[in-house]
Amino acid sequence: MAKDVKIIKKGTAPGGFYLLTYVGALVYFLNKAEGAGEFLLSFLQAAVWPALLIYRVFQTLAI
Repeated sequence: MAKDVKIIKKGTAPGGFYLLTYVGALVYFLNKAEGAGEFLLSFLQAAVWPALLIYRVFQTLAI
């Protein structure tokens, strides 16, 4: 006889926090943009800034 297993997930995914940081970074980069090229680049910069931040931290700590 098979038992039914009930999985209870507690907590939430960090998606809301990431969305909030993305929007904040997007506003920051859009304010600095001058021209259409930089406007489009702002969306990419807002998406990858966490990875660049960690890269710089590791580079500074010589890890």
